[in-house]
Amino acid sequence: MTRLAIVRQKYNPAGGAERFVSRALGALRDSGMVQVSLIARGWEAVDGIEVHPVQSNYLGNVWRDWSFARHAKRIWQRERFDLVQSHERIPGCDIYRAGDGVHRHWLHLRRQGMSIWQRLALWCNPYHHYIMRAEAAMFTHPRLKLVICNSEMIKREIQHYFDLPASKITVIYNGVDLKTYHPDLKTQYRQTMRERWSIPEDAPLLVYVGSGFERKGVARAVRAIRDNPQAWLMVVGGDKRLSRYQATAKALGVSDRVIFAGPQQDVKPFYGMADAFILPTLYDPFPNVCVEALACGLPVLTTLQCGAAEFIQPGVNGWVCDALDHRALSDIVGAWLSAREREPDLSAAARESVSRLSLEAMADQMLNCYRQLLSISAKAAR
Repeated sequence: MTRLAIVRQKYNPAGGAERFVSRALGALRDSGMVQVSLIARGWEAVDGIEVHPVQSNYLGNVWRDWSFARHAKRIWQRERFDLVQSHERIPGCDIYRAGDGVHRHWLHLRRQGMSIWQRLALWCNPYHHYIMRAEAAMFTHPRLKLVICNSEMIKREIQHYFDLPASKITVIYNGVDLKTYHPDLKTQYRQTMRERWSIPEDAPLLVYVGSGFERKGVARAVRAIRDNPQAWLMVVGGDKRLSRYQATAKALGVSDRVIFAGPQQDVKPFYGMADAFILPTLYDPFPNVCVEALACGLPVLTTLQCGAAEFIQPGVNGWVCDALDHRALSDIVGAWLSAREREPDLSAAARESVSRLSLEAMADQMLNCYRQLLSISAKAAR
């Protein structure tokens, strides 16, 4: 049986990348073909998975990431795993899961619209330089056998910035639990949740789920609600600058139609109460929340800079716009409002668009990658 180590620094239940790791571990464990271990600083309990804890003190994010990489590498060298799949930018892994995208490209997008002083502050941040160096060292390391991207968008970015050959890159989309996330949530939760949050039964409701409000465009979503007086917005998730977004909603005169629910352990009731999902992100490789929403039959409104846009057919199961075009988001919210009489068709198309993204299918694709890599290694050793 193949001994596989998956490396992820910390599991945060609200984080999409961390939830992917948790799902992947369970699916691979259930396959019976791979013995999976987890190398992590913090984690959730996963039955049947051996955990190798990384324990180190640190001060600041550069030291945090550097020390984790150093200790994680010591563990996998000591344990002699057959394959090491890292979800962190650590040179020397066999497989890199590019769930966080390309940092250089994220910085390029983030600089758009910044003042010269903001750009200078961004450039002076040592953490960004550390990440870019680690990223470049990892993609050029001789041990790297495969990069697993979670969208074609990320594959293109890696090839553009690092000139990696196509033979070393594959795309495996994040799987979703199609039994848990289902259109039946609407029947189960819509009425009770709307009563709880004082939202009219017939109000067109968009739901946002996630943290990192700045990058993921909560302010842009609030402005789009201002421009579309019929629409309501439910924001599910936490942010250390929450009061700033609440003040924005108040200043724009939409605080009665924009509700900040805070972090929630269970987001299914919020999918069930909504009519559509919105994620106007500036950059997101492939957010789990988008495929969860589609699986629940919710049309998705997102941006070209989101990997999940690859599953959106405009006007069929959602709408897409450029994250840097602020007016365009209001326009697609308006397009969604105009199409609400086709809600049953939109819902059916949303569900169908992710029907092949089961956790089992994801695990099968990953197992095929491992088999091919081990077969190549065995032939090379002869």
